Amino acid sequence: MERLQASDLIYLAPELTLVISAIVISLIDLLLPRRINRDLIGWLSLLGIAGSAAFVVFHAMPLVNGSDSQTISLLYDSYRVDDFANILKLILLGGGVLITLMSIGAVKDSDIQHRGEYYYLLLPALIGGMIMASSAELITLYVGLEVLSITSYILVALRKNHTGATEGAFKYLVTGSIASAFILYGMSFLYGITSTTQIQYMRHMLDVDSSIFPLLYISYILMIGGFAFKIAAAPFHTWAADVYQGAATPVTTFLAAVSKAAGFAILFRVVYVTFFGLGSNTIVPVHHDLFSVLMVLAAAAMILGNTMALKEKNIKRLMAYSGVANAGYLLVPILNHPLPILNDPYFLYHTTKHESMFSEFIYYLIAYVLMNIGMFAAIMMVTGKSRNEELSAFAGLYYRAPATAAAIILIVLSLAGIPITGGFFGKFFILFGTIQSQIYWLAAVMIITSVISYYYYFAIVRQMFMRSSFHAAELTRTIPLTAVLWICALAGVLMGFFPQWLVGAIESIFHYGYDLFG
Repeated sequence: MERLQASDLIYLAPELTLVISAIVISLIDLLLPRRINRDLIGWLSLLGIAGSAAFVVFHAMPLVNGSDSQTISLLYDSYRVDDFANILKLILLGGGVLITLMSIGAVKDSDIQHRGEYYYLLLPALIGGMIMASSAELITLYVGLEVLSITSYILVALRKNHTGATEGAFKYLVTGSIASAFILYGMSFLYGITSTTQIQYMRHMLDVDSSIFPLLYISYILMIGGFAFKIAAAPFHTWAADVYQGAATPVTTFLAAVSKAAGFAILFRVVYVTFFGLGSNTIVPVHHDLFSVLMVLAAAAMILGNTMALKEKNIKRLMAYSGVANAGYLLVPILNHPLPILNDPYFLYHTTKHESMFSEFIYYLIAYVLMNIGMFAAIMMVTGKSRNEELSAFAGLYYRAPATAAAIILIVLSLAGIPITGGFFGKFFILFGTIQSQIYWLAAVMIITSVISYYYYFAIVRQMFMRSSFHAAELTRTIPLTAVLWICALAGVLMGFFPQWLVGAIESIFHYGYDLFG
């Protein structure tokens, strides 16, 4: 289908639900008297996100059951409703639900003066991420990217009474704008080469003439550099620590989990659809060089992220560098790919759905989102009243709140990749795929940096059990915040008990060649 008909709006119901919710909630916030608690806005936002997720599930069921033979394509194939998009949207919306829930009752006016704005600004940020997941065209992709980015800049700046938030928001805005310019400049090269912005049609034109490959290298490097900024992968990570530290903790959680997941969604689609197997029917297998760039980027992120976290005493900055390292781990399954069939430039239909490592990528992405939201929920609980965001805030926590300390231990075990947790099996699956692809040096980097990460992750545990605090502040205890902490802790453990079930479920849903290229 090409032109957007009124009947097609049902396929945009998840995004439209969030748009309508944001408009209605903003009007309610404007009309509500100041004396009314803005947690009401939070519950309404939560309802809107849950409604959007319900529509995603509704659209996904026919595709899973096979009753619908075609992926839904809208606006001249600019927007796709396929299994790839649906899985990523559910991760984004699930993260949005948890972040909104942990904020209700725990966000104070001292952190965010206008709490109503915070709640309904999360909705357009989620819309931007969902657009990125479904985009099959460069302009649509860029619109979604900017909707997410601009909203994120505003969210960081909402902590008006904190000078670090103002500084972080300004740094985020400037560097983010430069990254967006890089992406746009790279896209312009692709458009100049192919005369189209449709990434699927673009792929068919790039193998025609090998003389365009030098321009293709420039385009690829510019776009990868911009995307690397969005996912905070080294060496494009310099903004992350200051922004994470300055922003209110729920906003930091959104940047670390949901925003990064959206960046990986579009990176996976663009890299595979546009560049995967490029040059396989010529004497210049350019795709090997292009994926080598991702290998170096992944290794740099793992090495720099883990080593820079070793010296950090501020817990939010530590988590920022942990996010840089995890960006490297998540890049690895994107560059692990089957060898192309040289006689068939459009070999993608001949590969099995497992060879793309999409299921392993999604498994670890789910674990990563849960680990980060759970850890930031713990940070919010421990530092909310003391305003002490140093590691010392966790001192003696086991003796003050043993149940909370137990939940944090489960999350830390998953972050460090200790058996049997979701984080362990996520890294194990990725490592196993890397060895199968015979990229041994990258597998060695994964192992060594994972061992290094034990030091700073277990520094949190050491504080809880082996340090005492003489000025321990009262914990921020709300039912929603505690629920999010335990949901993430237990879900990470359950993922470790049933890893093959989840991976198998993803493989049964996602069909590599068809979903990305059909």
